[in-house]
Amino acid sequence: MYKSILVPIDGSDHAERALKVAAQLAHGAGSTIYLLNVIEYPADGMGMFIGGIDAPVSESERKKLADQVNASAQQVLDRARGVVNLDGIEVKDVVRSGLTAQRITTEARELGVDAIIMGSRGLGNIRGMVFGSVSHKVSHTAKCDVITVT
Repeated sequence: MYKSILVPIDGSDHAERALKVAAQLAHGAGSTIYLLNVIEYPADGMGMFIGGIDAPVSESERKKLADQVNASAQQVLDRARGVVNLDGIEVKDVVRSGLTAQRITTEARELGVDAIIMGSRGLGNIRGMVFGSVSHKVSHTAKCDVITVT
């Protein structure tokens, strides 16, 4: 059915349920599952509005912060792997940064996946209500099948 599936993982229960659906579709089909965690940085100058820093940081501080963020993203992916039986499925981790919906559709296109399977709600429910949900944006912009799991 699907030879390659992209599953955005943000640590939410909905993302874990989406991974379970992807695993069910992939078992025995020879499919590859790409687990994607998108690190969404605040816009420049927004740090002071969201409790972060607004001042420029040194290159070494930036590298240290990037390493911490990447380690945190990898923990989110590892936790998701531990919840679902992925035995016999080729699984590849992908960590990217950018605007979440846009990054998901870009990554799907670049990887050439057949489907995106994602949760209907992530960790940012309030933001989703204000700006529109990521799953809604992806379902309208992706060039492949999109399955939204509730």
